[in-house]
Amino acid sequence: MANDLDGRVALVVGGSRGIGAGVAARLAEDGADVVLTFQHRDDQAAVVVKQIEGFGRRGMALQVDSADPAAVTTAVDRAVAQFGRLDILVNNAAVFFVGPVEDLGREEFDRMIAVNVRAPFLASKAAARHMGDGGRIITIGSNMVERTVFPGFSLYSMSKTALVGLTKGLSRDLGPRGITVNLVNPGPIDTDMNPADGPAAGTIIGFTALGRYGTPAEIATAVAYLAGDGARYVTGAVINVDGGFSV
Repeated sequence: MANDLDGRVALVVGGSRGIGAGVAARLAEDGADVVLTFQHRDDQAAVVVKQIEGFGRRGMALQVDSADPAAVTTAVDRAVAQFGRLDILVNNAAVFFVGPVEDLGREEFDRMIAVNVRAPFLASKAAARHMGDGGRIITIGSNMVERTVFPGFSLYSMSKTALVGLTKGLSRDLGPRGITVNLVNPGPIDTDMNPADGPAAGTIIGFTALGRYGTPAEIATAVAYLAGDGARYVTGAVINVDGGFSV
């Protein structure tokens, strides 16, 4: 049975493709009006908005560069201005630079921290101003937090590991107000960034216990649970949805 999110408003930061698009559609299916942000592909964002509207819900897409602090905060305020409230924030936007540590410069470092760490902090801070009892903040991390099996992921793993501390700290800060804060760490998920038929897919699958890639819908299911009433006593949690990659 789907969670009942009727009457609630969600903001999915980075919701035009892959995991974010799957999350946006699932929250709408469960009853929420959904605002999503995108950076480049307005055509993909429009497709997701149509999916949201296909479930009878209101949808809106905002073009946002998550590396821009003002843009992140403004996106939250615009969502509230458009739909009158904000109940669910999903921090999904991320950038991904991989390579030997000696080849990763300050530019890559600064952008990855800005998008992967600072943006979730600022979005959560802004969202919390509008949330009351029952508010939900859910951030999408990575299985690399638990197990970094390939070289070249030092910067990315660091940025995603920071989200564990952010989640736990925010859960203490916001718990007295009835707002829950949780982290979902996906494993290998079949998206255009990491396709299940890609050149490294066979090796990656070998590290999972289930022997396959996951789907955006499977991540969206975990997010929908955390967004719903059934998870009102779950906060500060780090949930691996990784096919056993981390075991």
